[in-house]
This record gives sequence, structure tokens and C-alpha cells, in this order.
Amino acid sequence: MPEEKKETKRAEVDRLIEEFLEYLEIEKNSSPLTVRNYKHYLTRFSEWLKKNCSKPDSGSITLEVVKKYRVYLSRFTALNGAPLSRITQGYHVIALRAFLRWLIKNDYKTLSPEKIDLPKAKSRSLKFLTTEQVERLLSQPQISEPRGLRDKAILEMLFSTGLRVSELVGLNRDQIDFNRREFGVIGKGGQARVVFLSKGAAEWLKKYFESRTDTWKALFVRYIEKPEVIEDGKKMRLTVRTIQRIVKKYVRKARLPVDASVHTLRHSFATDLLMAGADIRSVQELLGHKNISTTQIYTHVTNKKLRDVHEAFHGKGK
Repeated sequence: MPEEKKETKRAEVDRLIEEFLEYLEIEKNSSPLTVRNYKHYLTRFSEWLKKNCSKPDSGSITLEVVKKYRVYLSRFTALNGAPLSRITQGYHVIALRAFLRWLIKNDYKTLSPEKIDLPKAKSRSLKFLTTEQVERLLSQPQISEPRGLRDKAILEMLFSTGLRVSELVGLNRDQIDFNRREFGVIGKGGQARVVFLSKGAAEWLKKYFESRTDTWKALFVRYIEKPEVIEDGKKMRLTVRTIQRIVKKYVRKARLPVDASVHTLRHSFATDLLMAGADIRSVQELLGHKNISTTQIYTHVTNKKLRDVHEAFHGKGK
């Protein structure tokens, strides 16, 4: 009998996690990637809870239990012997807090998520490219070749729009309005926004379109031998990983002093706008940030720029 009760409790914990994930997918409209990550983090917590609590249900999640779980995370090592980074540990805690918030919302007795502090991550400097570095990077693709022309359009679009790489790979050709130089995109959390193209980016995108003879819907496609044998257009669409590799390739070729990535171009887009005088609310909308606090990380960079100008020029006329 005791064993039967234990199995029932175990099933209850997993059932609650499953219901929470369904809530994220249906009611919160979270992306499949977000749901997958939360499932991974909460499954790890569930397995640990079932091994370390005699009554592994929502009511057994106390502050003391969470403290022990966090010690477990700090000492956890993967199959390759690597420990969990502070950032990854933080993701586990964020998922747990969200789960607890949902439990309370649905009248389950459990620990208040506000009692759980997030781990302090190491401060990381914000990487962005200067105007000269951006120009050097954008000039690297060999535009006389089809693949190089495609890569040129990719780099121009990333810097012109500040798109996330996941947003870029999901675009189709028919979404681009060249007359208005804009298109719509669905970002994180299902947030829709309008994205604008610079004149230069629009011109390079047009040239890339004109060079294509295929009928694939995807905005950016692979270049392979005998593409005509591919029946599924989805297989021709560039992946997130491929875009990341393309950017890294040209960063190395340009010999930039910054180890830039796709996200570095997004940072460069934001800092370029702010340094030119754009207001932070507008930049927030252009980036598709839900909260202004996320956008405010860029003000540290622009404030430093203003401080440098102040120190260099203030009082020189006296």
C-alpha cells in the first residue's frame, strides 16, 4: 500500500508539470523552444524531488527543499564531466519559479516564488561593432557569386533590422514589402511587430531575389547540387545554426577584434540607434522587447559614450 501511494504522488507531480507546459503552449502562446526548455528544467527538478522527498507533491516544495535542490544543481556534472554554468542554473530556477506561480494561481498549496532569489550571474560586457567594423564585415561576401550575394543580403538585413536569428530564418519571400521597405514578424512570446529595412538592405535583398530561379517560399535558402530533387521546401530553408556559421565565417574573414555573433549585430543595431539620438521606447519596439528593462542594458554603453565626450571636450574653451 505505501508503494502505491508513493507512485500516485509521483504521477501527480508529473501531471502538474504537464498541465503547466500545456498552459505555456496554449494560454501563454510560448514558443515551442520555450516549452521544450521548461520541460527539460522541470523534469530535472521532478526527478530530484521524487528521489529526495517522501511526499513529492506541490505541498512538499518548501524553501528548505529548494535550497537543497540548488546545491544539487551547483554540484551537478553532465556526462562529459562539465558542471552547469551559473546562467544554466539560473534558467532552472526561473522555470521553477514560473511553475510555482502557476500552482498558486490554480490554488495549490506550495512555496511562494518570490521567496526564491535568482542566482547572480557574472557581469558580461555588451559586445557591439563600431561603424567601421560593421562596414568591414558587410564588405566581406563575394557578391559576384550566388552564395556570396545571399550572404551579403543576410548580413545587411541583420544589421538593418536587429532581427533575432530565429525570426530571420522563419521569413518568407512574400512577406517583404519593398515599396514600404517593411515586413511583419512574430517575435518572442508571440509578439507581432513591424520591421523596417534600410535602403541599402532593401537593394541587396532585391538583387538576391533577382538572382534566384527557384520557387521556394523561404527568404534565404541553401545552395546544393541538384536542388530540383528536393520536394519539401522546408529542407531548403536555412537553419539558425547555418546563419550563425555564416556570420562567424565573415567575422573571421574580416579579422575583427570582436568575437562577433548574430546577436552582436542586434546589439550593434540598438547601440547605433541610441547613439544617433533615438529614444529608448522606440528602440524597445524596434527590437521587440516586452519590457523596457531589457532595452535599458544598451543605455550603459551609450552613457559611457556621452561620458567620454564630456570628459574630452567639456571646459576646453576656458
